[in-house]
Amino acid sequence: MTTGSIPSDVFSLRSPYGRRAIGLSIAAAVGGFLFGFDSSVINGAVDSISKDFALNDVITGFIVAIALLGCAVGAVIAGNLSDRWGRLRVMFLGAVMFFVSSVGAGLAFSPWDLALWRVIGGLGIGIASVVAPAYIAEIAPRQIRGALASLQQLAITLGIFAALLSDALLASAAGGADSTLWFGLEAWRWMFLVGVVPSAVYGILSFTVPESPRFLLSKGRRDEARAIFTRLIPAADLELTINELQNAIEADRKNAGVSIRGPVLGLQSIVWVGIILSAFQQFVGINVIFYYSTSLWQSVGFDESNSFAISVATSVTNVLVTLVAIFLVDRVGRKPILLTGSVLMTVSLGLMAIAFLFSTTDAEGAVSLPAPWGPIALIAANVFVIGFGASWGPLVWVLLGEIFPSRIRGKALGVAAGAQWIANFLITISFPAMSAWSLPLTYGMYAVFAALSFAYVAWRIPETKGMDIEQTETLFIRAGTRTVE
Repeated sequence: MTTGSIPSDVFSLRSPYGRRAIGLSIAAAVGGFLFGFDSSVINGAVDSISKDFALNDVITGFIVAIALLGCAVGAVIAGNLSDRWGRLRVMFLGAVMFFVSSVGAGLAFSPWDLALWRVIGGLGIGIASVVAPAYIAEIAPRQIRGALASLQQLAITLGIFAALLSDALLASAAGGADSTLWFGLEAWRWMFLVGVVPSAVYGILSFTVPESPRFLLSKGRRDEARAIFTRLIPAADLELTINELQNAIEADRKNAGVSIRGPVLGLQSIVWVGIILSAFQQFVGINVIFYYSTSLWQSVGFDESNSFAISVATSVTNVLVTLVAIFLVDRVGRKPILLTGSVLMTVSLGLMAIAFLFSTTDAEGAVSLPAPWGPIALIAANVFVIGFGASWGPLVWVLLGEIFPSRIRGKALGVAAGAQWIANFLITISFPAMSAWSLPLTYGMYAVFAALSFAYVAWRIPETKGMDIEQTETLFIRAGTRTVE
């Protein structure tokens, strides 16, 4: 969205226009809340699922991770669906899928139908993970675009917190995740069933927020788009904004047949930048903390109640540092924050790897960490969450919305988001088996990826702070990351 000659303070977070953009962005970001909730609700249930269905480490990892394959597919198809049906209808589709998944998973009678329900939920979450940032980018003024785009990650962290908190409360109320709570259902089943609440909220919001002005213009509904823009931008800038957006849409139509294929392993270089950023975001192992942390802390000597409490505290830390990132992203810039985050993650993951070198296993297979390594591992894990949550968590979503030229943006964003889900799947499904084999090696591998992320950003990623989206392509061309006409 352009701003012509309008003073930048007109679009501050405190202005009427800024507040309206914030309100719409928050509504769209509820899709991120579903993403975070779905990704972490399994945390408190995983041990009970493994026990009740008599699963080994490999099958347990598969059940936890299988939703992510659905997410990858949902992310890839989301762009085409939202261009055909509109952003709001696709939001509603995502809400319905997650609602059905929550009920099905809570009432699952075998590991295989549980896997099916998680795939269905994953499809919905994958769709929401693409539609939400796209909608936000289409209604956000550039002066606050970084902050509003970061709301997606903030919503994800709040979803993680809500899932872990509800897991802890339900397990506490029942006397254990595997104990019966209400209506003859175990607490771990209610952990899934709680998901019907945020999915219903998201579905209702999809009927109350206005459609994306860009989508309306693309369908020839200019008057409707103007009515929405009058609440988001000053009257003096209204026609200029609409005309420039209309010209951009016409340019996109001319480039509708443009492919993302290129000379670098079959894809354009800029697409690989998005894929690599997405892969690094997951290969540092952040979701191991949010999928398996309760099990992990139990394995090193904390009881179930304390393990749940530690997981909730970690999720609170994640929320708070994401707020810090939102405050800094349009002030400090993308690149310095990413580099700082990479350093914190590398050091903390390295400390965790060292700590687990001193773990011991008793005759029954229980793992424990002797003093002082238990507290060191706990502190390092939270420093890791701080480093990730203040940098790579929110900023990768910001960059994915900025780096692609308009002619391939939809396709490239879908591929990058799909790559993120696949990378998440690979880390999630491999952790149970790898941790049973060697926790030091597992966390050492994540530390190596964190160090590589520093090198890649320093070498390949230019700063995009405060720039129009169209200008970022020139920056990446200068950095040696070209796109094909």
